[in-house]
Amino acid sequence: LTGVLDDCLCDIESIDDFNTFKIFPKIQKLQERDYFRYYKVNLKRPCPFWADDGHCSIKDCHVEPCPESKIPVGIKAGSSNKYSKAANNSKELEDCEQANKLGAVNSTLSNQSKEAFIDWARYDDSQDHFCELDDERSPDAQYVDLLLNPERYTGYKGPSAWRVWNSIYEENCFKPRSVYRPLNPLAPSRGGDDGESFYTWLEGLCLEKRVFYKLISGLHASINLHLCANYLLEETWGKPRWGPNVKEFTRRFDPVETKGEGPRRLKNLYFLYLIELRALSKVAPYFERSIVDLYTGNGHEDAESKALLLDIFRDTKSFHMHFDEKSMFAGDKKGAKSLKEEFRLHFKNISRIMDCVGCDKCRLWGKLQTQGLGTALKILFSEKEIQSLPENSPSKGFQLTRQEIVALVNAFGRLSTSIRELQNFKVLLQKTR
Repeated sequence: LTGVLDDCLCDIESIDDFNTFKIFPKIQKLQERDYFRYYKVNLKRPCPFWADDGHCSIKDCHVEPCPESKIPVGIKAGSSNKYSKAANNSKELEDCEQANKLGAVNSTLSNQSKEAFIDWARYDDSQDHFCELDDERSPDAQYVDLLLNPERYTGYKGPSAWRVWNSIYEENCFKPRSVYRPLNPLAPSRGGDDGESFYTWLEGLCLEKRVFYKLISGLHASINLHLCANYLLEETWGKPRWGPNVKEFTRRFDPVETKGEGPRRLKNLYFLYLIELRALSKVAPYFERSIVDLYTGNGHEDAESKALLLDIFRDTKSFHMHFDEKSMFAGDKKGAKSLKEEFRLHFKNISRIMDCVGCDKCRLWGKLQTQGLGTALKILFSEKEIQSLPENSPSKGFQLTRQEIVALVNAFGRLSTSIRELQNFKVLLQKTR
């Protein structure tokens, strides 16, 4: 892949260099910090669209939840850790269960702060979300250590996996049923049409709907890259060996084997990277405020995590070829508002489809990456609210929950890894020729 991406003035080589030398090493370190490695997720929510018929019983599909004792006390404290250490310094937090019983918020906060928490809760329940959020209070919601449950090839495939992606593309990408997505094995025979009618249709769409398709395609390409890069190569004497599978990569992305489709998918991965990179640069003022702590209960670790996050934000701001989101939803106000709402609801629907993934590990990472992208979109559409944030008090206009912050960073970390793995596959392919 070389050259300039469609719908933006950025070339692939610049992204490769920026990611390899600036972003990738730092985002890897950040994902290892306690604040970002524990993600609370409900993997037992039923599929809202069809009877769950494809639950994966392969052992690599399994997700091991985190024992209560391993989770940092500041994270277990729940909503009280959204902002300040002052809200968490009480001795009740030494014992998480007692903190929950007594209500860490009520026992440690002033009346003014209590009202602020109520406002945050109201705001969290408002309609600006692009994702269907898991209810963290559900007894089925559990903390998962992302470092111990890495995203990789699990063997989950076939009709059940295809149904999920088919539903995402065919029902949620603003697409007429007469236009088939290229190389979709579930679509009826198209005769001599190699998908060109699809791309003619795509070019005829407004920018916003083209962007929507590219984001979903880029997410799909990124997930496929992770599976190719972390593939079960052999299992001898019970010791599995994971690594890059060049043959699988070629099958999914080679221009000849995919009839020109592979490079288009990879370009969409770069486009998605640019969108999430832009969101990180835009949300920096939210985290730069002294009131925001990445609180786990370990003061030294928390300070280091925040310093590293702010360092990454400085890098994202230094990138000189950002996607310009101002070109989106820039038409007449009424039409733009209606299109934005349609965009949001389509994406929210896709986040609900993730509850239909039959493999727990795939569902975990699908939900996390979808929520990360949903959070990025929420940021890009909240620029005015972010710019007017108060320095020393909670904002009623724009909030991020810990779940959204963890998803945003890890989702971008996955994209950064995808682009890094792509460089590795280039080297491996040259060796095999």
